[in-house]
Amino acid sequence: MRHSIRAAVLAAVSLAAVGTLSACGSSQPEQAGNGWSYTDDRGVVVNRPERPQQIVAQVSAAAALQDFGVAIAGTFGPLVRDDGSVEPEAGTLDPRQVTDVTGAGYGEVNLERLASLHPDVLVSGKYAEYPGLWHLVEDQEQKVKQIVPTLGVAQSGIALPAAIRKYQELARALGADVESPKVKSDERAFEAAAGRLREIGARMKSQGKTILPIGGTKEEFFVVVPARNPDLDYYVKELGLPITAPRDPDQASGSYYERLSWEKANAYPGDIMLWDARSASMTPEQMKQNPVFAATPAARANRFVEWDAVAPMSHASYAKIMNKLADQIESHLKP
Repeated sequence: MRHSIRAAVLAAVSLAAVGTLSACGSSQPEQAGNGWSYTDDRGVVVNRPERPQQIVAQVSAAAALQDFGVAIAGTFGPLVRDDGSVEPEAGTLDPRQVTDVTGAGYGEVNLERLASLHPDVLVSGKYAEYPGLWHLVEDQEQKVKQIVPTLGVAQSGIALPAAIRKYQELARALGADVESPKVKSDERAFEAAAGRLREIGARMKSQGKTILPIGGTKEEFFVVVPARNPDLDYYVKELGLPITAPRDPDQASGSYYERLSWEKANAYPGDIMLWDARSASMTPEQMKQNPVFAATPAARANRFVEWDAVAPMSHASYAKIMNKLADQIESHLKP
């Protein structure tokens, strides 16, 4: 499903900032008599007669939970691209193994299909700046709550490892073995991939090179604010990647990016362009049709690396993402 770059940029380009939700979630399920209870990152207590078995989740949340061993019954949000490939946001989900309850419009759910799954709980990410859950517009969320309790997981205002732990602890509460050999192996792979980026960051800084995070639509060019995204913020602050921040973030968009006209697409230097690889954003070749952008040194030399702006918050997911990013950056660096 294609969704507008406005909606995508306003929320998904930015896995982001304000830290007020970071301390809200319960790391263990609470017991309510013989039932199951969990306090989510909105401070909402979700009570069920027993531990939930039928889980419906927004695709990136679903993939993260699946990586930690939770079985997923249904998903909503971008699952399959027009060419039949799985959306990166959906991680390792197999579309044949889940029921897609996405509605006709952005942020909508097919309520009849959702009800047919007899779900026990619906899970989605929660961004500090937005009152509702990710991929649910307000009126839809209210209708969904009439069918199934909703559970929000904070994925803004916290570092990437902390965001991943949020999903790991929810998976534990849902009965998954989050200490399994596979999960431990994924954790080691995550740390190894992080180590690669740390070494690359030190190397780039020694060479005086920088990375510019960008994206674009036909209407505008934008430069992403690293601090507003848990992954980019982690890469900068913990791993030392020299990712450039824009000077004048757009306040109306929650300060997630700076919007520029294409005439100013050369406003920021960058030896390597980190481009938003979602289907709603332009590809490097499309962006290079603009002569101002095409004339920048990085564009002329085709020094582009992919940014998976929205991805499942799991060790398995980000081990792959960081290794791919490391491979791509290294291909543009001198030995």
